[in-house]
Amino acid sequence: MATKKEEIVEIKSLDIKTAKIRIVGETPLIVHAWSDKAKQMMLDAQMGKNKVSKKAIRDPFDDFINSMYWLTDKPKESTPEAFEKAIKKGAKFGFPVGAVKQAGNAAAYRLGWCKNQMQLRGSYFLRTEHGEMFEIQGSTPEMREDMVRIGMGSADLRYRAEFKDWYADMILEYNASGALQLSDIINVLSAGGYVCGLGEWRPEKDGSFGKYHVELT
Repeated sequence: MATKKEEIVEIKSLDIKTAKIRIVGETPLIVHAWSDKAKQMMLDAQMGKNKVSKKAIRDPFDDFINSMYWLTDKPKESTPEAFEKAIKKGAKFGFPVGAVKQAGNAAAYRLGWCKNQMQLRGSYFLRTEHGEMFEIQGSTPEMREDMVRIGMGSADLRYRAEFKDWYADMILEYNASGALQLSDIINVLSAGGYVCGLGEWRPEKDGSFGKYHVELT
């Protein structure tokens, strides 16, 4: 009876390294998170609960408070006094870290640096102490009022938070034995800050807000 031939398989280890990077804002960042009320209204509509709806009275400051991704406790009351109290207590605000990678990968593809974005997805990862969010550091957020076009030419007002001077620190994890080296990845991420940007009215959406560059720290 023939014996089974043994096969030796060599498992190549990846050379995983990390680097500290800082995203430095070049233009103000406008954030617009989905509020709990907006998500509930969307769910109710999908479940057929909102057959008769009455337009709620607009509270601009409540819109402002709920436009931000709070990393610390959100004030129970949407008032300027409650907001100032939260700021004095060290309120922290975030933004989805995945948006930075998406911007970088999209920019690299549009600039012709890669054949498709799939090449970049497993080449590097961005980590922060807040999980899926990075902390926005710098200036205190301010409320801004913007007129936007919705539906068939109608207009509406939006009240959102704006961070005029901002930066964010995070950890870049990458495979040093892969096709992309550290300098390549830094260039990809920086290109994302110029070509795509973050937040509302970013370059990717015909605006100029949310632009940034990346530095090693």
